[in-house]
Amino acid sequence: MTHRTTARIEDESGFSLIELLVVVLIVGILAVIAIPSFLSQTSKAYAASAKELARSAQTTADSIATDHQGGFGGLSTSSLLNYEPTLSTSSTTAANSAWIYSASGNADSFVVTVETASTAELFSIVDAKGSVTRVCGAAGSWTPPAVNSPPSGSGVASYTVSTGTRGGCINGRW
Repeated sequence: MTHRTTARIEDESGFSLIELLVVVLIVGILAVIAIPSFLSQTSKAYAASAKELARSAQTTADSIATDHQGGFGGLSTSSLLNYEPTLSTSSTTAANSAWIYSASGNADSFVVTVETASTAELFSIVDAKGSVTRVCGAAGSWTPPAVNSPPSGSGVASYTVSTGTRGGCINGRW
C-alpha cells in the first residue's frame, strides 16, 4: 500500500516555476498593450457626449429662432435650458459628462460652446447665416468663438483653432 501511495505522489506533477513565470510574463505583455487602449476610451466617451450636447443645443437654438422670427438675439444658456430642460448647463448638473459652457446669438448667427468634464475640451458650433462650422480645442489654451459677437457670413474660417489631436478634436475641427 505504501508503494502505491509513493508511486502516485511521484506521478503527480504540477507547473514548474519557469512555466508560471512565462504565463505571468505573457499576461503582463497583454496588459501593457490593452490598458492604454481602454484608458483612451474614456476620453472618447467624454468627447462624444460633448458633441452630442452641442448638437442638441444647436437644434434647441434653431427652435428658439423659430419662435423669435428667425433671430437668435436672445440666445443664452438659460434660454436653451428653458426650451430644453434636459440640457446640462453647469458642471454640477453634468454628472461628470459635459455641459454648455456658453451660448450667444445675434439677428442671424449663433455660437454654442460645450465643455467636457474630465478632459477639459471645448467644442463649439458656429452657425453663421446657415453656414455651420464646428471648432474645438483644449480649455485654457484655446479661446472659443466670441460669445457676444458671432460671425456673420463666412467669417468662421478666421477663428484660431487648436492644433494636434486631443480626444475628439483633430486639428481644431470635429
